[in-house]
Amino acid sequence: MRYLHQDSGPQAHQTPKDARITHSLGQSFEQLRQGCLSRGTLFEDPDFPASNSSLFYSERPPVPFVWKRPGFWQHSEWLDVVIDDRLPTFRDRLVFLHSADHREFWAALLEKAYAKLNGSYEALKGGSTIEAMEDFTGGVAENFLTRDAPENFYEILEKALKRGSLLGCSIDTRNAAESEARTPFGLIRGHAYTVTGIDQVNFRGQKVELIRVRNPWGHVEWNGSWSDSSPEWRSVNLAEQKRLCHMALDDGEFWMAFEDFKTHFDKVEICNLTPDALEEDALHKWEVIVHQGSWVRGSTAGGCRNFLDTFWTNPQIKLSLTETDEGQEECTFLVALMQKDRRKLKRFGADVLTIGYAIYQCPDKEEHLNKDFFRYHASQARSKTFINLREVSGRFRLPPGEYILIPSTFEPHQEADFCLRIFSEKKAITRDVDGNIGIDLPEPPKPNPPGEETEEEQQFRAMFEQVAGKDMEVTAEELEHILNAVLEKKKDIKVKRLSLLSCKNIISLMDRSGNGKLEFTEFKVFWDKLKQWMRLFVQFDADKSGTMSSYELRTALKAAGFQLGNHLLQLIVLRYADEELQLDFDDFLNCLVRLENASRVFQALSTENKELIHLNINEFINLTMNI
Repeated sequence: MRYLHQDSGPQAHQTPKDARITHSLGQSFEQLRQGCLSRGTLFEDPDFPASNSSLFYSERPPVPFVWKRPGFWQHSEWLDVVIDDRLPTFRDRLVFLHSADHREFWAALLEKAYAKLNGSYEALKGGSTIEAMEDFTGGVAENFLTRDAPENFYEILEKALKRGSLLGCSIDTRNAAESEARTPFGLIRGHAYTVTGIDQVNFRGQKVELIRVRNPWGHVEWNGSWSDSSPEWRSVNLAEQKRLCHMALDDGEFWMAFEDFKTHFDKVEICNLTPDALEEDALHKWEVIVHQGSWVRGSTAGGCRNFLDTFWTNPQIKLSLTETDEGQEECTFLVALMQKDRRKLKRFGADVLTIGYAIYQCPDKEEHLNKDFFRYHASQARSKTFINLREVSGRFRLPPGEYILIPSTFEPHQEADFCLRIFSEKKAITRDVDGNIGIDLPEPPKPNPPGEETEEEQQFRAMFEQVAGKDMEVTAEELEHILNAVLEKKKDIKVKRLSLLSCKNIISLMDRSGNGKLEFTEFKVFWDKLKQWMRLFVQFDADKSGTMSSYELRTALKAAGFQLGNHLLQLIVLRYADEELQLDFDDFLNCLVRLENASRVFQALSTENKELIHLNINEFINLTMNI
């Protein structure tokens, strides 16, 4: 994150070179800075003006703020946030974050950039330290309760520090009165400490595990075993003391035995840094994979495993673990699921959703797992709980193999964008299971010549002749009449009348001559398709209500020969489903007709390359008018 103010020099702040520009003027920090310097003016930010709208979204300022001048990563990508240096004050004092030194403004400017990123200062209300650590470093958070810490907790902390991770720890408070209260051992309850080192010391012929902690106050330290002036240090030689930087100073930093640390501290937070936030010559780096996705009502917002009918429709990501940890038989990886822009959406009444994820052993087949799979298979791992935090993360160790990772909200039908990050010690591979599109449409059978027709086909021809007349071709209006007459007699399917628009779409699909009518052979081929589609609709109209759930549409379309990705399914649901996320037969028929028409046209035009076609503007408009 960088800010523009009158003393800003070229080295004021450094951000990655590939940071995405977020300013509406389309200019980077350096371009805006050079413009101000050439004009001899101070920067004023039109995107985040010095007005009440940038302070609060739900209330008026409690006092008349005066804006004066003193004289950042989000959702898996670095952002170059540009601000001016006007800050809200009251009675010549900064209103929000400020330093004890009234001439120091870097913290207030950093806060302003963070407020701009989230829409207002009010949007910063609440949250956690680890959330800010992530946003300023691009890292991924882990939370540990020391009483439930894994057996290799020391090793986890040791590896985190080697990777340059940020570590914090704290002691819980049971009530407000305990906040900032000092324990008999010199530790402060409800206080954010930093872990700065972990090591082992030779003590009377044995190795003792130690951890170094810092009080940000710069004083008030632990007074138990291995504290600055404790007798244990007398049994440690001077070279060892020097290696551990042991000094008896009241500077807020102290060593303590790892076992004492686990006894006295309740919580540890780790912000694991991504490779792009580390120095180039760092010896230990995480491998990081990022997936961006969405939960969309009616297609991919399936809720958790409690909702079996819809859970399988959530986004599915295949994870291949190929390399084990050094000297181990399993693979260590972190999974962090973040819901995006919830602070920014506060002003529109959006709350933080309850989210989590589950990890399943992947079967041999390369396709989106269906409802039956989850009916009979349990997860191999999952987030500790579904919780209403911006991000849910966890550390796992699984044997090498292929897995399916499913991120979800707790309740179905809840919409949000999400970012899923996977940190692994060794190289891992992921793939979006829902990214593949496959069309499998068999060639229509050729109808029997008149002399070889079955009795059913002869009856069908007679009915067609009665409607079509002498020219033996039906218009859209005639097709509407004949199809509704037939459907009214069907007892196994509950349908409303087909619309004239549906019949025009059918003719667009089947009309080979281009005269806007269907001849008998064309109609016969369509009738065979219609019977298949009616069977599918009956199959997926489980309650015989005459409608199909939009969540069942994926399976129904696949049975009809269309394997579609999540984005296409979302568009189809938006177009054809009603407010209750249901499709009647007319909607289902229109959807299938349009899909098959588009597929047939594409197949006809992609003779050389089966994945690409080339069109000029005239050809494109012609196609879109007819599909």
